[in-house]
Amino acid sequence: MSSVNLRHAVRAIILDQDDRILLCRFAIPKPDGTIIVWAAPGGGVETGETLLAALRRELAEEVGLTLDADPPHVWHQEVIDPGHAAGYDGVINDYFLIRTAFFTPRGALSDHELAAENITTLQWWRPQDITGYDGTDLFSPRDLTGPLATLISSGPPERPIPLGL
Repeated sequence: MSSVNLRHAVRAIILDQDDRILLCRFAIPKPDGTIIVWAAPGGGVETGETLLAALRRELAEEVGLTLDADPPHVWHQEVIDPGHAAGYDGVINDYFLIRTAFFTPRGALSDHELAAENITTLQWWRPQDITGYDGTDLFSPRDLTGPLATLISSGPPERPIPLGL
């Protein structure tokens, strides 16, 4: 039996003082058109890199945020789907909670470099605006509002909560 090739990534659930979450708008080209997905900032873990080192690097690159302490690991997601990430059979996402004051995101990557990673915009969302969204864009995870509401009301869990697609 062949092994499954999963892309391991870290993501930051960045919440400001008003419980708004910062999301990246990914425009992912597919053979039948572009899919828009709003997802937490983050990205791939490089060989030999720890999850927290990858998180710090990705946050500096994408949003310009520096961490003073190690954030809690709150969610774990495994998606087995060969079409989910180019060149992979799926992804593993480990999510960390970061509480911060509102800021205007601007990382070290240029707009061109962000576009090469399919990121077109960074935007703060109120949880109720995600819940009430009725457009064609997707959110990742698809059920973001449920785990997010629990995280806001109950705080970080003792162990990472497993998420679906």
